[in-house]
This record gives sequence, C-alpha cells and structure tokens, in this order.
Amino acid sequence: MPGVLPHVFVALLGLCCLTSLHAQQPGARRAPDPPRDEPRFQSGVDLIDVTATVTDANGRFVPGLTHDDFTVYEDDRPQAVTYFRAERVPVSLGLVIDTSGSMEGEKFDDARAAIDRFVNDLLDQDDELFLYRFSDHPMLVQGWTFERDQITRAMARIASNGGTSLYDAVMESLPLAERGQHSKKALVVISDGNDTSSIAELNDVRTRIRNSEVIIYAVGIDGVNAATFRQPTPDPRTPQRTPPTPRTPFGRRPGGGGIPIFPQFGQGGGGRVSPGYRNEDRVNAAALRDLTDESGGRTEIVRSARDLNPATASIADELSKQYSLGYTSNTPHDGRWHTIRVEARNRAYRVRARRGYLAR
Repeated sequence: MPGVLPHVFVALLGLCCLTSLHAQQPGARRAPDPPRDEPRFQSGVDLIDVTATVTDANGRFVPGLTHDDFTVYEDDRPQAVTYFRAERVPVSLGLVIDTSGSMEGEKFDDARAAIDRFVNDLLDQDDELFLYRFSDHPMLVQGWTFERDQITRAMARIASNGGTSLYDAVMESLPLAERGQHSKKALVVISDGNDTSSIAELNDVRTRIRNSEVIIYAVGIDGVNAATFRQPTPDPRTPQRTPPTPRTPFGRRPGGGGIPIFPQFGQGGGGRVSPGYRNEDRVNAAALRDLTDESGGRTEIVRSARDLNPATASIADELSKQYSLGYTSNTPHDGRWHTIRVEARNRAYRVRARRGYLAR
C-alpha cells in the first residue's frame, strides 16, 4: 500500500499538467468574463444614472468635458458624482415607425431609406435594435437583433394604411426597450400625424415614461407651414409664451368617435389651430415634446420625409456624444417624484438630461 501512493501522486501531477497545457492551447475555450457592473437608472436603487447631452449656444455638441465640469442636483440639493464616462457606450435602441395611411407612397419610401441608412451606416455594430410599426394599433415587426438586414427586410414588408395609434405604440414598446441588454436605452419615434386611434391618453404615456430609464426621441413630419428643417425643443430655462386662447383639456371627443382632442400648437395642451386644418391631420409637436423632454430626449419637426436623413443623423450623432453620470442618492423609497437637474460649470452650455425619477 505505501508503494501505491507515489504512483497515485505522479498520476495526479501528470493529469494537472495536461489540463494546464490544454487550457493554454490557442483553440481552447475559456469561460466568458462576467459582465461589467455598470450603473443603471432604476427607481428603487441608490445609484442613479443620468445621461447628459451638452450643447453650446449654437446647438453644437460639446466634447471633452470631465467629471469636474458637471454639477448634479436632486430636489435642488447638490449630489456628489461617483461615476462618470465620456466615451460612447453601446445602446439598446427601438424604432417606432408610423405606418398609417398618410405615410403611403413616396413619404414611406423616404422613411425606409432614412431608417436603412440610420441603422446600417450611423449606429455602431454593438448597438441592438428592434422595430415597431403603428397604424390603427401597434405591432412588433422585429424583436431585438444585432443583424441590420433583419430591420431592412422588416421595413420592406410593411405597407401603410389605417389610423395613428402613437400613444399606444410608445406604451407597448417601452417595456421591450427596458429589457435591452445595454445600460443605455432609447426609442426613436417617427410620425407624420396626430394620434387618432390610441386607447392610452397622453398623460398615461407621460406617467409611464417617468417610470422608465429610456430616452425618447421623436421626429415629426409636418410639411404644412414648416419654416425650418429643425425646430429644437425649447430651453426649459426660457419662459414660454402661451397663446391667448382658451385651453382645451386633453381627452376624447364627447360622444366617442375614437379621435382624441389634442390642440396643435402651444405648450402643455393649449394653442391655436391653423385655419383649414383639423387637429388630427397635423403632427402634434407639443404632444411629442411632452413625451420626449421628460426623458432627456428631444423632438425634431421636419419639413418632409426627405428631411428624415439629417434628422436621424443628428440623433445618431447625439447618442455618440453624450456623457454618463452617476450619483448615490439617500432619498427614501417614498414613491414620490424627485427632480434631477444637471448643470455645466460653464453657464454658456446647455445640458439636457432626464428630469427626475420615482423613488420606489
């Protein structure tokens, strides 16, 4: 028995050596590294992550800023920034496209071409995508994918018809966007008209966005009386004038009919409609801004579908030049809305970021 032990030891030693050599072979597989723990915006956690877009007085993105160039406030109290990242990070991005009857023909052909360029030429290969369409009701056309040709083929199969269920489309696509594998998540909504078919109301969608970490971008196609290619989201620090007309409450028409009453112009639901045009015929820029601004995104209004190329290029450029900041909050989980404000130390810069979160 004593003579057996040395042989067993030698055998075990040889086995260990063979295992070590096998692990070093070029073709040998190794266990993947665990995913890096990056901060995520989630209500109910102490680490709050905020994506910030910084522009100068001319609307140009400001690169090269550092941790010390920012101040973050929660409920007007300064917070210590504990996480900072300036380089581009992969994004989980959902496309939500209006395929109502008003998009039929050349307009939708232009939209297809713009989306094809957006996903194939302007986004990074590490970005994942999905595609929703909406007309009378929303429909998922392509789930999460890294394969760009799947988005292109899905767009080629779509035909335009029916009404516009914009709010339902955002409500339905948000949960999918939240399940994206990247910490940075966004939706890009493209529409040429006011909502005519949704069950959800605008306030329902705004509340849902407040519970989400997703950045919302919207491009509205409005060829009538459009003075410029881009009408950027107004600076929240600048007082906005409300047109001197009676405010019309958001809601449905008395007696039903399925068409929501949403004023066309003005801030927060009041405004004047151009003579000769019905509310439901025109893209509702004010409603789109209500959806995008809370999230830290923005709305662009373009003259025609041919202008979707520069509009989507601008969004892709913004996604590549944003800053990620994180701070630890000691706010109790009280179920209330807590404001977030991000400022640049250079007061000439404008910072756009999520406006708050629900502490649950």
